[in-house]
Amino acid sequence: MKYFAVQIHTTKENLYIDSILKKLTHRTDRQRFIFPKRRLQIRKAGKNSFVMEPLFPGYIFLEIETDSLDNELYNIMRKTPHFFRFLPNNQDIHSLEGRDLTILSHFLQFGEVADLSQVYFDENDRIVVKTGPLQGLEGQIIRVDRRKQRAKVRLDFSEHSFTMDLGFEVINRANQENAK
Repeated sequence: MKYFAVQIHTTKENLYIDSILKKLTHRTDRQRFIFPKRRLQIRKAGKNSFVMEPLFPGYIFLEIETDSLDNELYNIMRKTPHFFRFLPNNQDIHSLEGRDLTILSHFLQFGEVADLSQVYFDENDRIVVKTGPLQGLEGQIIRVDRRKQRAKVRLDFSEHSFTMDLGFEVINRANQENAK
């Protein structure tokens, strides 16, 4: 499978995907649109709740089997409202590869929703990730907020560096010792 990144007006990603799918009802099996999300815990007025936030705000991903977009799909996507551009640009559209594909594949292995990671803190007070989307990204964690149960991760994607918060839940030391 090949993946293409598409920049969309932020907050309009779901609307854009719905509009595209209505126009492509005759060929729904030839492409898949992916809008990865992350689950975060928030505290408001003293109560904890969970929210779904975009993993890559303003971007959706197109999964197709061929190496390039066909003209019909290209034209429909470009003419649909809220479209900005294909990455890296509209004149040189190519599928994700290298580091970009690795990052996307890392998150897609957890499904379309990056749930909370399970972590514990070692004797030196460093975060240790047992399972979840933070696993494998430990070297890119730049800040940990224990109270909010979030880790800020710096990622390089499409020649740009950005940070994102990923949620975690702390497992107690007894669970940590049993897991070894």
